[in-house]
Amino acid sequence: MRYVVLDTETTGMPVTDGHRVIEIGCVEMEGRRLTGRHFHVYLQPDREVDEGAIAVHGITNEFLVGKPRFKDIADEFFEFIKGAELIIHNAAFDIGFINNEFALQGQSERSDVTEYCTVLDTLLMARERHPGQRNSLDALCKRYDVDNSNRELHGALLDAEILADVYLAMTGGQTNLSLAGDGGDGSGGRAQASPIRRLPADRTRGRVIRASEEELAAHAARLAVIEKSAGAPALWVQMETPPAS
Repeated sequence: MRYVVLDTETTGMPVTDGHRVIEIGCVEMEGRRLTGRHFHVYLQPDREVDEGAIAVHGITNEFLVGKPRFKDIADEFFEFIKGAELIIHNAAFDIGFINNEFALQGQSERSDVTEYCTVLDTLLMARERHPGQRNSLDALCKRYDVDNSNRELHGALLDAEILADVYLAMTGGQTNLSLAGDGGDGSGGRAQASPIRRLPADRTRGRVIRASEEELAAHAARLAVIEKSAGAPALWVQMETPPAS
């Protein structure tokens, strides 16, 4: 069985507000071992990245200048994921954005991922196994003793690598992601054997933002991104929401 563990970072959310994908990270497994192939790219979204989103993943507008657009990598990305079972944490978020990117290119035949891939949502799996508990990726790392010490900011490729470890731990099998072969795929493209773990030098860390009206809107966007990662609204949002009558 061929699996692709996938994660994205975006300009913000929701996708219906015109937000775009700015990073895609995938690692490939066959059976329960890494093949050594991965797909990783940063993308120029042709719109500003929300301040709240930058605080979460650290990908700035300046960093994205000169990066390829989705149309430039669409074929390569499609070929990488086609026919695989996609393993995604909070799959509805990532699948919605990927479908939208293909639709924006006029590629209607690719604008429904479920037509050419199956999808396994590890967030739904975790909620079934651990009801009433936190099931964010960080929480699962702690629960299953998966090392996420390199995860200072969200990053699509690093998060995909961590999620692969978490998935193997959750499904009770081999958790040592040694390569299935010698790691060489001879592609010469983005499907490289060595995962990228370091943050680019010009990616910034989160900062404290004074709450002007514009920045309050950015803060709301940040909470939305946190909700995507955690799979539930932030605690302070839940406290502010009146109970249903």
